[in-house]
Amino acid sequence: MACTTLLVGKKASYDGSTIIARNDDSGSGSFTTKKMVVVNPKEQVRKYRSTISHVEIELPDNPLRYTSMPNVDLKEGVWAASGINSENVAMTATETITSNPRVLGADPYVVRVPAKGKEKEVMGGIGEEDLVLITLPYIHSAREGVIRLGSLLEKYGTYEPNGIAFSDKDEIWWLESIGGHNWIARRVKDDEYVVMPNQFGLDRFDFADAYGAQKENLCSKGLKELVKNNHLALDLSDGFNPRLAFGSHDDSDHVYNTPRAWYMERYFNPRTYDWDGPEADYTPESDDIPWSLKPERKITIEEVKYILSSHFQGTKYDPYGKIDYPEKGMYRPIGISRTSFLSISQIRGYLNKEIAALEWVSFGSNAFNASLPIYTNVTTIPSYLSKTSKEVSTSSFYWANRLIGALADAHFNKTALLIERYQNYVANKSREIINKHDSSYKAGQEISNNEKANEELAIMAQKATTKALDDVLYVSSCLMKNGYNRSDN
Repeated sequence: MACTTLLVGKKASYDGSTIIARNDDSGSGSFTTKKMVVVNPKEQVRKYRSTISHVEIELPDNPLRYTSMPNVDLKEGVWAASGINSENVAMTATETITSNPRVLGADPYVVRVPAKGKEKEVMGGIGEEDLVLITLPYIHSAREGVIRLGSLLEKYGTYEPNGIAFSDKDEIWWLESIGGHNWIARRVKDDEYVVMPNQFGLDRFDFADAYGAQKENLCSKGLKELVKNNHLALDLSDGFNPRLAFGSHDDSDHVYNTPRAWYMERYFNPRTYDWDGPEADYTPESDDIPWSLKPERKITIEEVKYILSSHFQGTKYDPYGKIDYPEKGMYRPIGISRTSFLSISQIRGYLNKEIAALEWVSFGSNAFNASLPIYTNVTTIPSYLSKTSKEVSTSSFYWANRLIGALADAHFNKTALLIERYQNYVANKSREIINKHDSSYKAGQEISNNEKANEELAIMAQKATTKALDDVLYVSSCLMKNGYNRSDN
């Protein structure tokens, strides 16, 4: 799946919270319908079977409650995608990344082989379909998430390359799979942010720490041996760059992947480097754009939503730009038409555990939708987000935003102000409601109070989204090609 991930350490965020966010994008030519639900312990399966790979996994008997963003149509499996559990540990999976023939020749993917004749079926490994469901309900910290998922990758293998983020109130960890059974992970520094655009990301790693104190580096047991025996290290100097060893440097990366990293870091660090012109330190096609940086100012939720909605605004690459530069639309935008949802998991460690976790949720193309915060320490999610049907319906946050995006895209400049008003209204009212709820919370209150706050948020969002759809529909109707300005009623 094509996705974009942004991670923000607690000293880099505006309020000291940890933030992990990801655009979950559908494959080319498809639009995966999503919803948000809570999986209570009694609903969690104990023996899991993957729809894609048919791998079977016995799961522990003590699952935690967790939020999930499953597919509405389960024909390809659940695909839980992102969530926060009742211990306020967040996970988002996955960012599809890249690899190279040297890695895959040394540690091939574990791919399902169907039964044929007398030959029995060979089950495949685990993949994006499975990872949240078999990991998030059983972890109590971000580090524990890395260790559990890493052990599952080593035991069952995987049939694809993926990057996965975990967070708790103190730490963020990023894990990347390597070949069929190996993996690598690093703790995100508290004062840095990380950008991940569908490409192997880690650009530094400390094997001594990974095989020693494990303060900031973790990896599979045989990773160092894999690197040595297969001559994977390509560094000319001291140190080890995983991106060189395990990643790709294809021409397609320079159109599809690296431009997104360039634009995000250009936004958060406009004066740290020269990003434009013939003397630029980094260009949209640079292979060495840093995996993480210290931002020039603290990063807000609103900025996370903005950058993950972006389409190269302010550059000659903007597909909606008013000037027809030759470079217009040449790079893949961050906020693409095929986005299923955006989840921004915010763990606010300065608040009581019962209200510390928020999951900001958007559906459809981020350039045209609004982000709604949901308290995750609940047993149910409002129907506006959780009762999404396979059929188009304006009673669903997912479908209403899909409709707004499809209508507004064709008349971008005519509807831009309407979209901006919609997004700002939902953002403003959301802040008002959560501030009211946070300030009125008393220790020991039932989590049903969080559910009441979520209902208030959902009702507000539904009214605002319906109005935005009505406004955009009117403008789009007036601009239909078969219109005529003579009144003939």
